Order: sequence, then C-alpha cells, then structure tokens
Amino acid sequence: MIFIENEHIKVSFAAKGAELQSILGTNSLTEYMWSGDANYWGKFSPVLFPIVGALKDNTYQFEDKSYQLSRHGFARDMEFEYHHINEQEILFTLTHSDETLKVYPFEFKLSLRYKLSGASLSCTYEVTNPAEKELLFSIGGHPAFAVPLNKQGTYTDYFLSFNNDIELTYYHIVDNLISDKKSVLKLDEGKLTLQHNLFYDDALVIKNLKSDSISILNTKNYNGLAFNFKDFPYFGIWAAKDADFVCLEPWCGIADGINHNQQLKDKEGIVTLAAKQEWKRTWQVTCF
Repeated sequence: MIFIENEHIKVSFAAKGAELQSILGTNSLTEYMWSGDANYWGKFSPVLFPIVGALKDNTYQFEDKSYQLSRHGFARDMEFEYHHINEQEILFTLTHSDETLKVYPFEFKLSLRYKLSGASLSCTYEVTNPAEKELLFSIGGHPAFAVPLNKQGTYTDYFLSFNNDIELTYYHIVDNLISDKKSVLKLDEGKLTLQHNLFYDDALVIKNLKSDSISILNTKNYNGLAFNFKDFPYFGIWAAKDADFVCLEPWCGIADGINHNQQLKDKEGIVTLAAKQEWKRTWQVTCF
C-alpha cells in the first residue's frame, strides 16, 4: 500500500485507480473508510472519469463516430503513476494512451492530489487539456465511509447532517439512467437518518443540493466526519444493499437521462475544457 500520514491520520491508497482505501485515526485507530468487502461492494473510493454514471446503451456519439464506455468510465481500473510531494501530500497521474483513445478520442492529463492538514484529507481533481481542441469530460468522487464506525452501534444510529438543506429532491435511476421521476425526502433540522432501504432502488441523485458540507454523525458518541465540497453541481448518496457504509459522491457530470440523444456534446453536466487549459475541483473530509 501507498500512504501518507501525520500525527492525526494515516491515509492509504492503491495505484490502481489512484484509489483512497483507508483513513485511520492515528490515536483512536478508528477506520473511517468502508472495508471493501466484495460480498457487497469491492471498492473503496473510485474516481469516475471520463464519465459519471452510465451512458445510454453504454454508447455515445462524437464527431459522427460511435464509442462505448462502461459505467463510470475507465480511470478507476487503470494504473496511475504517483510520487510523494512530501510526507503529507501525494500526486497520482494518468494520461491518455492508445488504449484510451480507442474509446475516448481526447488527449488528457488527469491528476488526483491528496493532501493532509491536521485531521483533514483533501482530494483535488486536476484535469489538463494538452491538445489544440476542446476536451469534453465528466468527473466525480465515490468515497465510501464506514457506518457504523468501529462497529459501535447500528446503521440507524447514524445520520447525515446537511448544512443548508431542509429537504432533498432526488431523481430515480431506471436501468442505470436518470429518469424523470422525482421524490422528496424531508429532513429533520437538516438531518437524514440512515436506513438501508433508502438505497434499495440505487443511488439518490440530487441536482439542486444547496449544502456544501455533509456530516456523518451518530446518536451514541462524538465520532464522525465532515465532508466538504464546492462547485460540484450534482451529488449522489448510495450504499450497496444492506452494506455498512454510505457513499458521499460529489459529481461534475451525471448519468445519461432516459431520453438522451447520446451526443457527447449534448450530455447533461458535461465539462468543456478549452485547449491548453486546466480545471480543478476539491473535496475534503475531516475526521473526529
């Protein structure tokens, strides 16, 4: 494993997918990340690139050609190069190749920069367009946090606390695509009690989240975390069926709608990056 650490937390990664796999409290030995139990879901925190979610028929059109990509794209399954900036910062990098160009006809450089500050870990997505033409992409996070922490209490002892929402309007997923059906979850003073059946029909997909901070808290003790994000226009909340975790997923991009025309340039949430430009977004988790 690859890791960075300070006096508060030790954070571990895999080079495959530049995937965050562990956030361990140095003194408390509290593990904040999901265990990766493959009986439920064998991942920890995949990066979603160059698409978020699924394409209609796993296919998109660009410049009169048809391409196929599986759900969430290819970056999570590829080996990243990495180097330690220092003991508390590490940079993972993936660039286009002959392999990626067959399914995604764009030159790119994708970097994930992880950095510690006290009991906080930040993850910055850095996308660079080295080409002379526009780069079209989506990107998102998918970190899975353990619930309950240290196996103390039950799933329903935990809740999500939103800093600026009183209700959540979410879109239903049908056959991996975003449907027109919406539902509303009323929050109790910004709080949503976690229940496994919330996710039996897949993720809660939110397009109009007002909050930029969501905390995972519980009714038994003070252990938890705060998840902060900014300038991600979409958000997903998900867990595998009956699994003891919850994913907090900030997205710049979204799965295709059921009526999408499959044209990449028309895809909802697609980011257009001009030639020779760079793009960044950051999320941060603070453990306590």
